[in-house]
Amino acid sequence: MDINEENNNSEVIKEKIMKEKSQKTVLVVDDEKPIVDILVYNLKKEGYNTLEANDGEEAINIVIDKKPDLVLLDIMLPKMDGLSVCKKIRHNYNIPIIMLSAKDEEIDKILGLELGADDYITKPFSVRELIARVKANLRKNDSDYNKGTMEDNKDKSHVQNEISVGDLYLDLDKFEVKVRGQVVELTLREFEVLKYLAQQPGQVVTRETLLEKVWGYEYYGDIRTVDVTVRRIREKIEVDTSSPQILITKRSVGYYIASK
Repeated sequence: MDINEENNNSEVIKEKIMKEKSQKTVLVVDDEKPIVDILVYNLKKEGYNTLEANDGEEAINIVIDKKPDLVLLDIMLPKMDGLSVCKKIRHNYNIPIIMLSAKDEEIDKILGLELGADDYITKPFSVRELIARVKANLRKNDSDYNKGTMEDNKDKSHVQNEISVGDLYLDLDKFEVKVRGQVVELTLREFEVLKYLAQQPGQVVTRETLLEKVWGYEYYGDIRTVDVTVRRIREKIEVDTSSPQILITKRSVGYYIASK
């Protein structure tokens, strides 16, 4: 092997390593092997790395050890059900979670979202739709994207880094929210919803627009996802959730931030 050939091989190996590092890793958690196989095949075809777990306990261990970028999580699992897994993951990590279930019961959907899931899709589902949701959730949670946005904000004096509306204050650089001077802990998704609304106080934003702008969907998903997220935010920022003064509902239309 001559020097040029050796150098070329070295560059190919280096390029392959860099590509692998840039790839996102998705953990697929389901006890039905045919479903796991289909999801893994299609995710790999889209360029994602994949991990697999067949029960809840295994899923928790893989999240701790491997720290995947996103979790596709079935609700009905042996050893530990998906809702419990979701709760444990969300308590320690800000990893996007998409719940999968053969059930289409409203209570399961609400529970999954209340426990911190970012999205919910019911079997049988279109693989194309699922991949679209995976891409949307990863794009929104991409730390490099957020980091880049923060750096851009620092370099551009005309970009607003703080939002203050009434009792509500958002620091966009720190991803920090204060209500009446007290720091409120929000998930990244909750922060993005609040930020989008606070950037246009008094203006009603439809649920469909929030799905498109905050969740990144290029189609109309389940608007119930927005409603549950808003309810979680209210529980953290409102004195009385039955009579909200900051995040207001415009009946049958959407939501807005009070402009006072």
